[in-house]
Order: sequence, then C-alpha cells, then structure tokens
Amino acid sequence: MTCPETEITCREFVEFLIDYLDGDLPEAQRREFDRHLSECADCGAYMRSYRQAVRMGKEICREDDRGVSGQVPEDFVKAILAARSRR
Repeated sequence: MTCPETEITCREFVEFLIDYLDGDLPEAQRREFDRHLSECADCGAYMRSYRQAVRMGKEICREDDRGVSGQVPEDFVKAILAARSRR
C-alpha cells in the first residue's frame, strides 16, 4: 500500500522502522518517513503498537529471573534467553 501523498510505501515504512527509531536514517529519508507517518493512519497505529511492544519487552528483560510459568513453550524461552545473551 502507498499513501497518496508520500513516496514511501507502507511496506518500506515497516522495513525501515528500526532504523528510524534508532535515529539511523539519513535526514532526507527521515523527513519522508515522518511525512508518511503523518499521512498514513495505519502506519501511525503500527508505530504506536511497535513502540509499546518494545517498551514492554524492555520492562520484562529488566525484571529479575523469577522463572517462567509452565505454560510458556520451552523453545520460546530458549529464544528469548539466547537473544538476551547476545546484547
């Protein structure tokens, strides 16, 4: 999907989201990204939910290692622990 007033597509928006949030986009790309964000309600909603998911993930990682309930799949727990160890 491409919003009518911007040159960036919604797919490109998602692909560059991490670079945008990390401040790693060149200024011209960032302006186009901001423009798309201001004109595309779907991407605005996606950005808000993405930021909330990142914030929640960071909060969880800060908590102590109290263990995990038996309802969480073991492969999922291993993937999280592997990701934490790479930081």
